[in-house]
Amino acid sequence: MQPEDVWGNRWHESTLAMAKRYMTVACEKQSLVCLAADRNTMSGLFELLEQVGPHIAALKTHVDLIDDWSAEKWSEFCVAAKQYNLLIFEDRKFADIGKISRSQMAGIYDIRSWSNIVTAHLISGPDIVDGLQSAWQDVGREGGVLLLAQMSSRGNLLSVDYCDSVVAKGVVSAGVLGFIGNGSRPEELAELRSKVGDSKMIWTPGVNLATGDGEMGQRYGDPGDAVLAGSDCIIVGSGIHRADNPAAMAKQYAEASWKALLER
Repeated sequence: MQPEDVWGNRWHESTLAMAKRYMTVACEKQSLVCLAADRNTMSGLFELLEQVGPHIAALKTHVDLIDDWSAEKWSEFCVAAKQYNLLIFEDRKFADIGKISRSQMAGIYDIRSWSNIVTAHLISGPDIVDGLQSAWQDVGREGGVLLLAQMSSRGNLLSVDYCDSVVAKGVVSAGVLGFIGNGSRPEELAELRSKVGDSKMIWTPGVNLATGDGEMGQRYGDPGDAVLAGSDCIIVGSGIHRADNPAAMAKQYAEASWKALLER
């Protein structure tokens, strides 16, 4: 099936190149899964990549959590991810002014040179998106910014009014790929989708085939329900990487997400 047939209005109304790239990868792999690769060693990351690479569409990283990080090893890891046809999503949650955020994309980790997607809070204003996009342009690359509109952790401060402001500014920003929504509450997610429309994506953490409460205030919802409510990518961490058989579990999440997309 062609991406435009699977994604419908989302494909036709999306203007950011990275959005169409993700939708194409998702169709090629029949998976809407982004793995939260929460490992703190390079060997652990490589092991995880080999296990689940065929079944996921994107890989969410926290580069500064790697205890034995080196530029050489990270470069090898990014090459391996590309061989598995994966987008690399650095979950940095940038929050500073545009100029500083542009500089933070460089630095020792040089995020601009290997990331396809990054997250940002809009608390400092919309110039942060321009700063992040300028960083990719500085090295001749394209990328997409996901703005945090909702969070799935208990007690977070992203109020409805704040969410509405983020959406209003984000939907008119050319550099915004989409928004992070709350996958643990389909009713909230459906409401967010109605506000966002079809021109931007919604990626959702807080999903797990085993729903309910997790560690440190995290809550989980069903991945299929999240996609039906409007999620375009389900971000899964412990549900895959802590499984006895990560490959089999990644495949299970892929099948659930793809089935829900086709139903949607």
